[in-house]
Amino acid sequence: MTYQQTLDYLFTKLPMYSRIGAAAFKEDLTNTIALCKALNNPQDKLRCIHVAGTNGKGSTSHMLAAVLQAAGYKTGLYTSPHLKDFRERIRIDGEWIKESFVVSFVEKIKPLVVSIEPSFFEITVAMAFDYFVQEQVDIAVIEVGLGGRLDSTNVITPLLSVITNIGWDHMQLLGNTLEKIAAEKAGIIKKGVPVILGEVLPQTKPVFTEKAAREAAELTLATDEWYVSDWHQLPSVLQVTVARKKDDERTVYETDLQGIYQLKNILTVLSAIKKLQQLGFTLPSPAIQKGLRYVKHSTGLHGRWDIIRRSPLLVLDVAHNEDGIRQLAEQLEITDHEDLHIIIGLVKDKEVSKVLSLLPKQAMYYFTKAQIPRALPEEQLAQEGAAAGLQGQHFSDVNTALQKAMMLAKKQDLVLVCGSVFVVGEADTAGYVT
Repeated sequence: MTYQQTLDYLFTKLPMYSRIGAAAFKEDLTNTIALCKALNNPQDKLRCIHVAGTNGKGSTSHMLAAVLQAAGYKTGLYTSPHLKDFRERIRIDGEWIKESFVVSFVEKIKPLVVSIEPSFFEITVAMAFDYFVQEQVDIAVIEVGLGGRLDSTNVITPLLSVITNIGWDHMQLLGNTLEKIAAEKAGIIKKGVPVILGEVLPQTKPVFTEKAAREAAELTLATDEWYVSDWHQLPSVLQVTVARKKDDERTVYETDLQGIYQLKNILTVLSAIKKLQQLGFTLPSPAIQKGLRYVKHSTGLHGRWDIIRRSPLLVLDVAHNEDGIRQLAEQLEITDHEDLHIIIGLVKDKEVSKVLSLLPKQAMYYFTKAQIPRALPEEQLAQEGAAAGLQGQHFSDVNTALQKAMMLAKKQDLVLVCGSVFVVGEADTAGYVT
């Protein structure tokens, strides 16, 4: 098969959560274990960091990878979903997986695919492990896809587990209380493996402390170690002053990830770095500074308060659930602009009315949809938006909506594309880059 034929096979022959939703979610690790066994268990040959959480796990994973790269470690990074290209999911030192490896891997495991019928995600997880072992990475940062306990990535025994936070998302699969969702995320905590918690809530903290105690896993809460004493949004960076709680020693960091929600993630990353240092990794201050400053450049992360153009201000953000949209609304409040134009598309299995209720009423809305089966039809989204007091028009695709918004926007306006990774991924902004 050619590379394109291989992609067609992956996207059309295998159940894919991003396209069809819960039907693609396998509620055990049997297929992943079988795939890995057929590949001689590459996951057992890797040194890994495992990252879970409702929001922030992607940014945290990329920041950790950037710091490790800056310190000279050959660093694998597995994340999902992708924005534009399948190969974004599997990277080494920011470079996408080779097309030739994708083709040869799929050819190799095709007979097993016929017999066990794995999902798209299960295949990509096994592919990542196999690639990282073949390329002899020093360390791999592995982002959980969904939940934790039953996620395909949970066949690894990492050096360190990281859980960023717990919020409302994927309740149909993970549970309808924060405690149940936390229990699923806590499923990545392994025996004797230290775990970093980014944030906890009163109702979720006991879930983690009890699980960590059962597994004899040292648990560290990032907010017990650090706090943000000051921050500034500069033209191209977020500048953050972090204070160490035990002695109030302060350090200034800059990052090219400019959303203010990164303030929480930076504390999580700093606690993870501290633990990695204790585990023997050489991560000097200059590498930490360089890694955080050039996350986008060194890892290729996009879609997190991603500023494409300055006049009018055009921003892409993959926020799509209740907590993510709440943080995005806070960002909008502190960002200078005249009129606000919001291009939004959601998927059917989100808490649509709750998400819409968090968005500012004083904006022009361009309701749209991504070209996937899970997408909520734009007419229905517009109706729900109107019920929430949001006024605007609806468009059958993202780029028609974007063209309309950019045509109407004045120089001092803000145009935001949000609501779904798939909406952001389909936005063609090449003609608007300045």
